Amino acid sequence: MALPLPHPALTAADPELAALVGAEELLQAETLRLIPSENYVSAAVLEASGTVLQNKYSEGYPGRRYYEGQQNIDPVESLAVARAKALFGSDHANVQPYSGSPANLAVYLAFAEPGDTVMGMALPMGGHLTHGWGVSATGSWFRGVQYGVRRDTGLIDFDEVRDLALKERPRIIFCGGTALPRTIDFAAFAEIARETGAVLVADIAHIAGLVAGGAHPSPVPHVDVVSTTTHKTLRGPRGAMLMAREEHAKAVDKAVFPGLQGGPHNQTTAAIAVALKEAAAPSFRDYAHAVVANARALADALLERGHDLVSGGTDNHLILIDLTARDVPGKVAAKALDRAGIVVNYNTVPYDPRKPFDPSGIRIGTPSLTSRGLTTEHMPAVAEWIDRAVAAAAGGDEDTLAAVRAEVAGLMAAHPAPGLPV
Repeated sequence: MALPLPHPALTAADPELAALVGAEELLQAETLRLIPSENYVSAAVLEASGTVLQNKYSEGYPGRRYYEGQQNIDPVESLAVARAKALFGSDHANVQPYSGSPANLAVYLAFAEPGDTVMGMALPMGGHLTHGWGVSATGSWFRGVQYGVRRDTGLIDFDEVRDLALKERPRIIFCGGTALPRTIDFAAFAEIARETGAVLVADIAHIAGLVAGGAHPSPVPHVDVVSTTTHKTLRGPRGAMLMAREEHAKAVDKAVFPGLQGGPHNQTTAAIAVALKEAAAPSFRDYAHAVVANARALADALLERGHDLVSGGTDNHLILIDLTARDVPGKVAAKALDRAGIVVNYNTVPYDPRKPFDPSGIRIGTPSLTSRGLTTEHMPAVAEWIDRAVAAAAGGDEDTLAAVRAEVAGLMAAHPAPGLPV
């Protein structure tokens, strides 16, 4: 099994913190990580994240900084921008947003005024907080209206979306979310946005790697702005990017800086550049398609065991399991799975009668396990472990959870993770 990486300087300066880092390395090595927004970065991305670029302030953009000494920083950011534009085929890219939520806030700043109507998928239906949901600043500063999915299919009804958009006339329409297991029809959203005069934004934070690898259709030809994190399926550091049509480039850049942020995190920019180079390689295309193949195989195996999947399956990296029929709340199941060495998150399902902090579902995905080299051949075993652990959660069977954890650790030992020691 993997051993913690040596961190001599950290250990000498702060052994307590070093021990926690080592424990996390061991935990990530031994467990089956199924949270769809998590992944393993490569050793190169990890190394770039910890360079001396951390020491440098760089407010502004390449060639237009407010600090001197940018001889090396400007080329780093320019490299990341060029790679983003080439990989996604976009006119313009901004790699400075600190994370996905600030990137989405920059979109509002660029295209809307406080009080304007904005439209996005409702959070309980699979959307994101920053798409105008009430508890978010975006729902406080703007008038958020939400669309959902059909009760019978779990799919977006574009007739309903169009009717809502025509009625409410939003300034911005967001498509994308955090718990959408099906392909996003960007062309259908674009038609509605054109008809209503809205700015269309695709939030592809979850599927950016699938788009880059050709395993999901690209939004770039259809939308005004693309917002994405750089981790998740893209396998980069914790950061974000905004991509836009050339006509929106100045508005986007001005919204990010000086609108919302000061100096960019240059060490993160460097790691983004590395991840984008990795994502342009043929092997990454294979990875993206393998993520989808694994998700579909896992969904099929869960269906064979009688599990209720929202929308009946998946087209991407993500599966949403409704545990209502199993009489096990999602939170109880998630905590039991964690004790079994299977890391998931509890999640609302569409039209969930339970509260968000104690919902009916769990959300799982295949990016991390695919990064470790697991294939469709392993998915029946993963489904069996999930099934056994959920049943054990219902019955309070800790012995079964311990047995599953041992089996999981055995498989993980045979498939070392990128960026972790062996």
